[in-house]
Amino acid sequence: MKILVIGPSWVGDMMMSQGLYRTLKAEYSDITIDVMAPAWCRPLLSRMPEVNNAIAMPLGHGALALKERYRLGLSLRQANYQQAIILPNSFKSALVPFWARIPKRTGWRGEMRYGLINDMRFLDKQLFPLMIQRYIALAYDKRKITSAADLPKPLLNPQFNVSQQEITTLFERFALNSCRPVIGFCHGAEFGPAKRWPHYHYATLAKKLISEGFQIILFGSAKDQQAGDEICQMLMPEELVYCQNLSGKTTLDEAVIMLAGCHAVVSNDSGLMHIAAALDKPLVALYGPTSPDFTPPLSQHAVVIRLIKGYYKIRKGNTQAGYHQSLVDIQPERVIEELRVLLTNKAKSL
Repeated sequence: MKILVIGPSWVGDMMMSQGLYRTLKAEYSDITIDVMAPAWCRPLLSRMPEVNNAIAMPLGHGALALKERYRLGLSLRQANYQQAIILPNSFKSALVPFWARIPKRTGWRGEMRYGLINDMRFLDKQLFPLMIQRYIALAYDKRKITSAADLPKPLLNPQFNVSQQEITTLFERFALNSCRPVIGFCHGAEFGPAKRWPHYHYATLAKKLISEGFQIILFGSAKDQQAGDEICQMLMPEELVYCQNLSGKTTLDEAVIMLAGCHAVVSNDSGLMHIAAALDKPLVALYGPTSPDFTPPLSQHAVVIRLIKGYYKIRKGNTQAGYHQSLVDIQPERVIEELRVLLTNKAKSL
């Protein structure tokens, strides 16, 4: 059986989608899975052994581009897919499989996609509270899975493997101190500082960890470099020797490898957080206005710190610096305590 998956356009969502691929492989031994997704997803998909081929989606997020989508559909007609699974809920995401004439097109109703999707699921969010549950449910006949309670247990969560040789090679290239264990900070997040733990808290945490014999790596994209620099500027010269801001200086795949080499990770609610969880790193995940009730880090070695309840759809924080007060209120001492417990438990499990 040959399946085309229309993948999501965000790092965290793409990581969640591996749960679907792992489930499909577990259920159907003869299945072949191709994933159409933005080109930047290729490093993630290449580390998912369940995926046969990553097909680049050349259109930007939000672009309707009907002619281009029609051409994409035409180009896929000879691939002989028996089924398409459409993970995004948008109308436009269902167009390519329709124009590719894939016989069975599976997805949640989303933006009223009648006709485009002929194996439509109707979502009750209370019955499928987690994103990964909604993805995995699409692997099964809709008559079999009517709620998350019907899904086989345990769920097949995202899972990445990185070789020690990959880690050693990259650590040497970035001249990391081989005598000090690494703590990764994923200090960035989409939509600016509203989802970020304040830089001054990260700096306080870095100082404490460096004094205890760790070194720090700051991970993120180029747009997180300034926030990383703000953390570094609060360190003393003798501390800065053990802290590197690699925001925007690594590829996505290099970030995956280096996260795999960390002893633990502290992260805002971000795509890198989900990568750290898939690598099974001891992880402290810091949440503010966004809620872990929908997309939590899927790891037994992850702890979520959140001081408020509910979901707040905001793009700007409510403090002068743009941070959300609920994240400001998470003190470094609390994070240190959680890190110590996680590292101790991880050591006992080895």
